[in-house]
Amino acid sequence: MTAEPPGTADPPPTAPNPPPATPKPPRPRLPLWAAVLTVFPLALLAASFWIGRLVRPGGDDWCFLPVLRDDGVSGMIGKFYLDDNGRVANALMVALYGAGGVPGHQWYATLSGLLILAVLWALIPAALHSAGRTAPRGVPLLVASMTAVVFFFATPNTYKTFYWPASSVSHTVAPALAAAAVIPLLRARSRRGLILALGVAAVAGLFIGTLSEGTSIVAGVLLCTVLLLSLRSRPGPGRDRTRLWCGVALAALVAGLVIIYTSPGSRHRRERFGTGATSVVDTGSLADALRTYGDILGTVLTTWTYLGALAVGVLLGLLLRRSDPDTDGPLRSRPLVPALAAVAAFLVSGYLCTLVTLPAFEHNMMSYGTRTWNDYLFLLVLLLAGLGALGGAALRARAGGTAAVPLVTGAAALLCAAVCVGLFVPLTGLAHDMDVRARHWDRQDRWLRKEVAAGAEVLPYAPASVGQMRDPFGNHGRSAWPAICTARYYHLKRITYSTRPVPAPPR
Repeated sequence: MTAEPPGTADPPPTAPNPPPATPKPPRPRLPLWAAVLTVFPLALLAASFWIGRLVRPGGDDWCFLPVLRDDGVSGMIGKFYLDDNGRVANALMVALYGAGGVPGHQWYATLSGLLILAVLWALIPAALHSAGRTAPRGVPLLVASMTAVVFFFATPNTYKTFYWPASSVSHTVAPALAAAAVIPLLRARSRRGLILALGVAAVAGLFIGTLSEGTSIVAGVLLCTVLLLSLRSRPGPGRDRTRLWCGVALAALVAGLVIIYTSPGSRHRRERFGTGATSVVDTGSLADALRTYGDILGTVLTTWTYLGALAVGVLLGLLLRRSDPDTDGPLRSRPLVPALAAVAAFLVSGYLCTLVTLPAFEHNMMSYGTRTWNDYLFLLVLLLAGLGALGGAALRARAGGTAAVPLVTGAAALLCAAVCVGLFVPLTGLAHDMDVRARHWDRQDRWLRKEVAAGAEVLPYAPASVGQMRDPFGNHGRSAWPAICTARYYHLKRITYSTRPVPAPPR
């Protein structure tokens, strides 16, 4: 066998050149009008954050703050689980802002508002990516900020929705946290991403289940709706991971609700309001809840500022572009049936929330109990934006070359600006009321602490309320609660009702 001369051996086979990757089309630039429009909701949010410095403790805060000061976080958890309502996660959230005392209350609106804005800002592009769509850079911020201001300020009671931490953690932040748990699922494109999404679903489900019964009901109805819709979707990895994620989230949510329902605090709460498993679902309760829910829907659907969410959704739909036709996400389906299912889920979950909360607000659901509406109003705001996006996309597909598109774009943009202005006007009135109460609260606080340091054990207290909050000796002195908690906060044996506020110091 002879050796071949150099250079005569066959060259090793080479792999064929892979086809060149198709470059993704560049994302369209944000129109100038959209950038200008974004200033309106962002300016409104900035103003609301500045107003937050006027928040002072009131209502349940009087009872939370002494427990945190004297017994710490464990004492707060014990108070909720053993005595109040069983909401363990709620106790942790209260401890987060309550540990800071009065400054914790003042910073709460800013921090919670930024958190919810960030959740919406991340949720919108994730949902678009899962649906194989994209929007110009900056549009998700416009949609997120607009939906945030509608959710915060279109409500009948902005103070309890946005500024009162004790209400916000249960009914404002809770639905936003539930929405945030969906983002890892929408972004999951690998096995590792799916594992992360399932872990988030388990932790979030258990946390939400022990944080807010209302949000748990809304989330549970939505999860069941998605599982039902998956029966008609095409087989594939997208459907399988969506079903798995929903199953894990639903199981964790139920586990959290079981922890609440079996707690001594929840049992005490049911005994206090005379409610039980049978009393809630009897014929009279079902009918009362239906009538009350009809009144709630009548109030919400006739509040014109909610149109801001629909209008910004239309703008989003007009600016959408197809990004990846091969995307296999949970939102890849024909939109009409999911949209109708989402409307049905909102109506059902809202009614169920009304049914379980009505015993606690039997005579004042339309006034003092409006804060509980936010559990499902967050879904309503997202639903309005989604329906608007579907309408805007359909209009662009059918009338893209006509004058209808710029006409609708201009009308929707003007409506968004008008909603921001319309929401700013009552916010300035609320800011004035909060400023008056803050000045009164600060003067009285300094005077009470000075008298306690001098050895006083019983002192007069002049109530001052804002946003239908309960303060000691409210309703012209006829309601004593939470006078005992306020006395404990100032290390007094008791406080007495006074109609004479502490005078302002001379200038």
